[in-house]
Amino acid sequence: MSGLTSKLDSSYIAAANVLEGRSAPCRIVAYVESYDDIFFWKQLLDEVTEDMAGGTHRKVRFDVMLPSRNSLCRGKKIAMSNRLGPHMIACVDADYDYLEQGSTPVSQMLCTSPYVLHTCVYAIENFQCYAPTLHRVCVMATLNDHEIFDFGAFMEQYSMTIHRLFLWNVWAYTYGRHNRFPLSDFSDTVSIDRFDLYHPEKALAALRQRCNRRVNQLQRQFPEGRQTFRPLCERVAALGVTPQTTYLFMRGHDLAEHVVGPVMEAVCTRLRRERESEITRLAVHEQQKSNELASYQHSCAPWQEMLRKHTFFRRAALYGKVMERAREMAERALAAAAHQAETVQPKEK
Repeated sequence: MSGLTSKLDSSYIAAANVLEGRSAPCRIVAYVESYDDIFFWKQLLDEVTEDMAGGTHRKVRFDVMLPSRNSLCRGKKIAMSNRLGPHMIACVDADYDYLEQGSTPVSQMLCTSPYVLHTCVYAIENFQCYAPTLHRVCVMATLNDHEIFDFGAFMEQYSMTIHRLFLWNVWAYTYGRHNRFPLSDFSDTVSIDRFDLYHPEKALAALRQRCNRRVNQLQRQFPEGRQTFRPLCERVAALGVTPQTTYLFMRGHDLAEHVVGPVMEAVCTRLRRERESEITRLAVHEQQKSNELASYQHSCAPWQEMLRKHTFFRRAALYGKVMERAREMAERALAAAAHQAETVQPKEK
């Protein structure tokens, strides 16, 4: 059996589909990068199959799993190194590979292979940090629906502030200068420090100073960028990167931990204190106060956990774009399965 599994490829899954018959769902194996990615991709791919189930299509079933059956190896390269095809796909984070548009072998495969499905945004965490949904995440964590902060306006201003520096970071990775302007350097510059919920403009002003200073340094450091920077900006803009949505394309871990994190911590702390003050004010006696506070605190949850688990971002336009590509893959697999079934069992004349 180990010999068979070591040679597992799309054709193997296609043959198994033929043996199961036309009435059985068309199976597609979807390899993901890590454990954390399984839920996201399973949810997205199941949405696609549910949408298709209402039509005349044969049913499709995506089996989401880690990329290696023989080891604990994980990651994008492992997922994409499998023998992909219509019935075996890789579902991966776009990272900068999408924006680099083929400047590296991994980027070339991610952008051109019909069997690689990527997030369009940098990573799954970027969808989880989608600004229009963050208030609802706060409600999940604190059970308080008082909207005390405009996440959408703040993240738009944040994106506009870091936009030009972000483009320089993409340029550095596209043209082989990443060792001189690495992602860690970019992350240190664009992190939010000392966030004040009552004066968010202070954090943005300090960020603007750091970004402007770093951009000026990069312009002096890379004079060769004068010929290639503007075309890269135009190319990246065509892929959906706007000054208002830049945060969706920066490294997701940095966004969640060093940008959205400080804001969520401040907002959720304020909302919890607000609810606890209300309980204290309305309690008739100490015992009722103690019981109500204990009940409320038991019902709350860490915002970090809610940020990882929520699914409100499904209305994001780029999420819809990923779903559209997943549907194309499912239809391609159905067409291949129908062709193979006709080849194996031709219709009688």
